[in-house]
Amino acid sequence: MPPTAHRPRALVIGGSLGGLFTANLLLRCGWDVEVFEQSGAELAGRGAGIITHPELFAALERIGVPLDDSFGVDIPERVTFDRSGAVIGTLPLPQCLTTWGRLYQLLREAFPRERYHFGCSFRRLAQDANCVTARFANGATARGDLLVGADGIRSAVRGQLLPGVKPVYAGYVAWRGLAAENLFSPAVHHDLFPKFAFCLPPREHMLGYPVAGFTNSTRPGERCFNFVWYRPAEESRELTRLCTDALGGLHPMSIPPPLIRPEVLAEMHHAAQALLSPQFVEVVRHARQPFFQPIFDLESPQMACGRVALLGDAAYVARPHCGMGVTKAAGDALLLADALRDADEKIPVALDRYQTGRARFGPAVVGRARELGSYLQGSNAPAAARHHTPEAVMREIAVEMKFA
Repeated sequence: MPPTAHRPRALVIGGSLGGLFTANLLLRCGWDVEVFEQSGAELAGRGAGIITHPELFAALERIGVPLDDSFGVDIPERVTFDRSGAVIGTLPLPQCLTTWGRLYQLLREAFPRERYHFGCSFRRLAQDANCVTARFANGATARGDLLVGADGIRSAVRGQLLPGVKPVYAGYVAWRGLAAENLFSPAVHHDLFPKFAFCLPPREHMLGYPVAGFTNSTRPGERCFNFVWYRPAEESRELTRLCTDALGGLHPMSIPPPLIRPEVLAEMHHAAQALLSPQFVEVVRHARQPFFQPIFDLESPQMACGRVALLGDAAYVARPHCGMGVTKAAGDALLLADALRDADEKIPVALDRYQTGRARFGPAVVGRARELGSYLQGSNAPAAARHHTPEAVMREIAVEMKFA
């Protein structure tokens, strides 16, 4: 289908949060927008928590997404526990914490359902001076004035444009999970709600915070506690072992939670008992279907090529320590929409402006996250260890990054 005669047309490859931010913003700038998602059904965030920052709220406001108390959980302070469960540090730091699923729901509701296409696995693109064409595995094609690669760390769009750019494994994984609030003992509930909590075993890092519950409710008693536990895993043997399912199948970048072998989960629970504070032991014990994600760095040398733009994790992947992944995608989408607002036939020029405008941010977030994770990666440098003290993690982890 060709672009419309009156409006420029955008093809957004990837229907997750970055793609939905982009699609919604371009639609409100007067573009004809279609989203192509490779999954055959609605996406699920596996309960991942999201740290919010001002740029994320700016994108939601421009889209017109209404926010109320159901959006997230307000956290007034941070706390660090030692192995015995004693408090060894606190820091007042108000934040609003939400979930991937809640944000996805809001962005999907804001975008016309007929413009969001499931089961469209991108294969190749072709572009010339006038348009860009996308081809999909099901044989379908789409033609537009612009193509946005918002298809994540494994981006097929980036794979065609920049085949040499690959994710680099950081040497550790993040175990994640959600535990229902009503399962906690009164003492542990008192210690964790509503707080952003940390525990710091040697060469490991556990953190957690309250988020909306399994029904997206933020009412007390119906919330969940989200945890993220960073643990070392050597790539050639240990990561391979963790990512191998019960039938011997290897899942090289991540393994679906239901396929994680029972013995791997048992090892994780045993390690929690041996290493974590009693509060976090209880969190891990009550977590529903915990899973892990290998941690990667990725940096693209460019975010634009002709009529094609890369966005979010398709362009840069930072370790989660900065808590900026979703905000980074929202900021990319805001600047892209601004650059394209009056682009018309000058789309490559507008994309150069987009690339220049985000040239500092992506590398800065990747670099900062790499610095915060260097101790977990095995660095013995004094600077790396300084990022692992209670004072440092409460001050530095998942806070807003500012630029002069």
